[in-house]
Amino acid sequence: MGALHRGHLSLVERAADENDLVCASIFVNPLQFNNEGDFERYPQDLDMDFAHLERAGCAMVFTGTMNDFFPEATNPERIRTLDPGICAQGLEGDCRPGHFAGVCTIVERLFKTVGEGRSYFGEKDYQQSRLVLELAQRLGSPEVVICPTIREPSGLAMSSRNQLLSETGRNKAAIIHQSLQHARQCWRDGEHDAEKIRNEMRSVLERAELEIEYADLREEGNWSADSPLGIMDRPRALIAVRIEGVRLIDNLYLPPSPAECS
Repeated sequence: MGALHRGHLSLVERAADENDLVCASIFVNPLQFNNEGDFERYPQDLDMDFAHLERAGCAMVFTGTMNDFFPEATNPERIRTLDPGICAQGLEGDCRPGHFAGVCTIVERLFKTVGEGRSYFGEKDYQQSRLVLELAQRLGSPEVVICPTIREPSGLAMSSRNQLLSETGRNKAAIIHQSLQHARQCWRDGEHDAEKIRNEMRSVLERAELEIEYADLREEGNWSADSPLGIMDRPRALIAVRIEGVRLIDNLYLPPSPAECS
């Protein structure tokens, strides 16, 4: 959606390595913001984005408007949003009503515009990446490639929203990754009960006095609307918090062996 950072550019660089031609889209999609203030506050700097993309090997940038995607946008009530499916339930779907319907609707138009090929998404928005994979499967194209989260030296997942934080806020935000790493260590130490890992993760966030929206677990590859109970098999930890009014999300797979760590 713009305000590109190292994480976004890693997707472009990988796409440039694996394809003959790369096109990036920059579009701050109003359909996926359930909070008008959040939409208005979202950082944008197209000139800087263009420069970054050129250096990363991008050949073309699409900066469509609502009218480009939706001729009916003059009357927003006529825009038919898509049902995003089971992966939109719970967590982000509960915290941001309508968000994933907006994501699914605009990504479908983008996929139909681009046609066959590959599309690259980051793992930081894990629930969204699951939704996009299912959408591409329903449409029959494109191939979706999910790329690892790129982090700052502190472990904080790179996000356009990070630039809205003060230095104190950024330092505090590093606790998010520390909580995820703590959950991973609990798992590798033999604790596989969902509720106990969830409580451990929340305790790290609460000690730092972060405003928690959720700190939860889901089974890898088997999305569920509700929190899993009991012993887990392939868990992923997911967190959403607010710091200085800025909403940040992150996630981490809790692998069963050191070889699967990333």
